[in-house]
This record gives sequence, structure tokens and C-alpha cells, in this order.
Amino acid sequence: MNTKDKALWSGRFASSPAEIMQKYSQSLDVDWHFYKEDLEGSKAHGRMLHHIGILSKEELDKIINALSEIEEEVEKGLLQPKISLEDVHMNLEARLIEKLGPLGAKIHTGRSRNDQVATDYRLFMKKSITAIETKLLLFLEVLLQRAEKDVDIIVPGFTHLQHAQPVSLGHHWMAYFWKFTRDLERFKTAYKTTDVNPLGAGALAGSTLPLDREFTRKELNFAVNSENSLDTVSDRDYLLEFLFAASTFVLHTSGLSEDLILWCTSEFDFIEPPDAFCTGSSMMPNKKNPDALELTRGKTSGVLSSLYDLMINIKGLPLTYNRDLQEDKRPVLHTITTINMILDVLTPLIEGIIVKEQNIEPHLNKGFLLATDVAEYLVAKDVPFRETHEIVGGIVQYCVKQNKSLEDLSIEEWQRYCPAFEDDIYSILSPRLAVDRRKTFGGTARVEVKRQVAVGKEMIITLKSK
Repeated sequence: MNTKDKALWSGRFASSPAEIMQKYSQSLDVDWHFYKEDLEGSKAHGRMLHHIGILSKEELDKIINALSEIEEEVEKGLLQPKISLEDVHMNLEARLIEKLGPLGAKIHTGRSRNDQVATDYRLFMKKSITAIETKLLLFLEVLLQRAEKDVDIIVPGFTHLQHAQPVSLGHHWMAYFWKFTRDLERFKTAYKTTDVNPLGAGALAGSTLPLDREFTRKELNFAVNSENSLDTVSDRDYLLEFLFAASTFVLHTSGLSEDLILWCTSEFDFIEPPDAFCTGSSMMPNKKNPDALELTRGKTSGVLSSLYDLMINIKGLPLTYNRDLQEDKRPVLHTITTINMILDVLTPLIEGIIVKEQNIEPHLNKGFLLATDVAEYLVAKDVPFRETHEIVGGIVQYCVKQNKSLEDLSIEEWQRYCPAFEDDIYSILSPRLAVDRRKTFGGTARVEVKRQVAVGKEMIITLKSK
């Protein structure tokens, strides 16, 4: 091995690692993503070393300039990482030493790769979570637009995938709006957990040098400093927080995708997804497959697995740093990529859906959607609900046997089951009126859906201003 490619920890060893060990232990395929953050952290650390008198102003200027040059080299593809140097930290530091000689070696004063990778990772995650939050806000806006646009469209609501009660389609969109709003809050919690400065914790116990952690905290724009050096280098809670937020998010996108996949089948035919997010069949020219929605549903498993991957990785690890933690990046990077792709696809897809009102209308006459309304009609006539439930159940059974709908029944047939029925029973047998009667707070009445949309808009304005 060329001496300049020797690991920066090699002084303790009489021989270099086996070639297979170099390949086995390298992490460049994942941590090279952090090169910007690593250089950012090194600049902050260098300024702090000058602040406490370890670097002169001239030395600091040379280091900062060299680090900026290295960043340009990486971006232009002029600096390619070497597996022999294991990771992003040692590759960049080795290049700094190449450029500045012994002065470059001063940058690692009071620092370990343990607190260095923690710093890089947290900086990277803050940027990644912020980008996801921005896209999620846009997605929430599209759901609000759909809810406002589709508030007057009535669709059957389902339980057990059986026709249950009529609801406003706007109400349906708002149901997902609130789910994704909670997801946004979880991402914000993950950001807060991430926004902690680890630099200065060292390998595990801090440093004998008078490092100024508050200085680097401000330089790197972290909210607070970590409190305990042992906890700092072993902590991966912030990644678990992020992966949990991501997991609940994909559970919601999977549920939304399943709803829409069902709705665009021939059996339902409620909606037409945009052509741009569908594919055809290599054999059957008639097919229009909702592939983007199916893939969104399918990608859920990978994100959920990422959460379990990290949880199993850190289960039972002793304090403090263990090399197992090198494997914490693949599941997180995979999840970040997946979440971004899902949002990039679902946002325009939802925006471009065409609702087929004429095909929905016949479904409003199926499944006795207004049976509960009939039961509550009798409650208003002072019949106890448990009695009304049994009465209306009998009426539905009669209709099934006679192949009739509730609207087809004569007043004599109604009164056969309960004398409290009067001619005004027919005035409630309208899905649209049934929707608007459900004015309870959070109900499906169109006035309530419009209230929800207004609240959602105010929420988006507030979130954008933060």
C-alpha cells in the first residue's frame, strides 16, 4: 500500500489490513453522501481551534481555503475516494494533508471519527428532513385543493369494504389531509431530536483540550449541545424518530393508494388517474394499470424494514461506539430516497385525478346507505335506538328478499314494521341530504368539510411562516 494511502489510525499496527478487510470495512458507498457536511464540520472545528488558540489566523485561513478547494474537487469529480482510506472522513482529511502537509493533520485535534460522523449525519438529516417537510407541505396543499373542489361530490363510505354511509368526497380527501398533517408533525419532532450538536464529544469521553462546544454549536446552527459524551457517540434515537415518522407516512400513502386503486377498477370506476402515472400491458392493449399507486403501496415494505433494520442493529449494543453502527446509513438513505420519490409522484397524481360522478351515482343506491338515517329518524320519533336498529334491520332484510330499495317501499310497508313511520320518511331518503345532516363537529356535512378546509389552509399558512 502506498504510504500516503495508509489509514490515519495505522500507527498501532505492524501491517496493513487484508485487502478483503478493506473492502469489508469500507463505508464510502454510503457516507460519501456526507462529504459536504464533513467539510462543513471541519471548517467549524477549525474555526473553534483558532478561537481557543490552537490554530493561528494564518493556519486557519489556509485550512479553510483548502477545504473549499477539496469541495470543488469532489463536485467536479477530480477527487475520487479510495477504499484503502475507509470512509469519507479519512479520505477528505488525507487530501487536506496532501495539500497542506503537517498543517492539514492539525484539523483532527480534539476530534474523533465518532463525534465527526455523528455531526455529519445530524447535519445531513436536518437538510433531508427539511426537504421532505417542504414536499409534504405541497402535498397537503394539493389534498386541500381536491377537498375544496370535490366537496359537493357524494360517494359511498365503506367499512369492511362494504357500503356503509354516504360521505362527501371532500371529506374523504380531508381524512388523508389530517393523517399526513400528523406525519408532518412527526417529521418535525424528528428534526428537533436531530438538532443537537455532537461535536466535541470526542471518541467517547470528551477531550483534555479546552474545546468550546458552544462555539461549534453556533457555527453549525444546532439548537443545543448534547449533554453526555458517552450518549452522544452511541445515540441513534434521532434516526429511529425519523424512520418511525417515515413508516407512519408510508402506511398512510399505502392506504391512500389502495383506496384509489380500488376506485379505478372497472368494478368501481369512480376515478381516472392521469395517464402520466399509469402503464399498459405488453400483451393486452386494453389495459391501463395504476402502476404508480401500486408501487407506492409496494414501497411501504422497504421503509418499514428500514425501521426494523436499525432497531435490530442497535439492540443490545454496549456503550459507546461499535462498528455495527456503520450499518445505520443504508436503511436511512434508502428511506429518504423513497419518501422523496413517493411525494414527487403522488402530488401531481392526486392533483390530476378525474372523478367520474356519473359512475358513482348508481353506487349510492347500493348497500342501503341510508339505513342509519332511517334508524335515527325513528329515534327522533321517540323510539329507543336499540329498537330502531332491530326494526330497520328487519326492513333491510325484507328489501333484500323483495329486491327493493328503501325508496321503493310504500308507506304501508314502512308502517308494517313500525307505526311511527309517516310520509316524511321519504324526505330523508337522499344521499346528499344525508351527508348534510351530519353536522357534528368533524362530520361529513359539506359545511363541516368547508370548515375543515379553512382550518387546513390556516394551518398551512402558519407552517409556511415558521
